[in-house]
Amino acid sequence: MSARVPRPGSPVRGSKTGKPIMALFDLLGRSWALGVIWQLSDGPMTFRQLQESCESVSPTVLNKRLKELKESGVLARGDSGYQLTGTGQELFALLHPFGDWSKRWAKNLPKEALDDR
Repeated sequence: MSARVPRPGSPVRGSKTGKPIMALFDLLGRSWALGVIWQLSDGPMTFRQLQESCESVSPTVLNKRLKELKESGVLARGDSGYQLTGTGQELFALLHPFGDWSKRWAKNLPKEALDDR
């Protein structure tokens, strides 16, 4: 049984009522969803380019994520490959500051925390 694409108003992980924020977190919490969005932030990519950019993602998982993100209106497939829609670009603009924050966070972690990996 395959997992459904999270939809506001329908039960999702963490919310029986499907609050919109929980539906979004369910979608973004799926493996490689954020990675795909991040990779497409620089422009369209083909399936093969995305697979190479996402390193260890299997074709099955990538295909599933692309379908879910398309059905959710975050990305579309155009002549040049997959690309973020206006909604996807808006979402990335909200996510982008997390990239900057994560670099500062990593830089300021105690050395012992990095050695425990």
